Amino acid sequence: MYLIVYSKPGCHLCEGLIEKLAQVTNPTLELEIRDITTKEEWFDRYQYEIPVMRVLVAGTEKTLPRFSPAASVAQLEKFLEAKVTPYLSQEPNFF
Repeated sequence: MYLIVYSKPGCHLCEGLIEKLAQVTNPTLELEIRDITTKEEWFDRYQYEIPVMRVLVAGTEKTLPRFSPAASVAQLEKFLEAKVTPYLSQEPNFF
């Protein structure tokens, strides 16, 4: 699972989410943090919405619902399993 988090420096909600994602025990989780201040397109799109989580599916980013900052790491793991699993079935199967 390739997860992208759109964030920016000084965003406490972003920092909290990233800290929780670092504790997720899913061995297939690959995490990329994108600083929206480094690309005008990202800033224009996400400046009022960060943190934004998107999963990469067959080369296309799919936006995940907003996750509660008050939730635990265990709840985040369940959330990811519930919200990302349907997208994973869309991945091409080459085997």
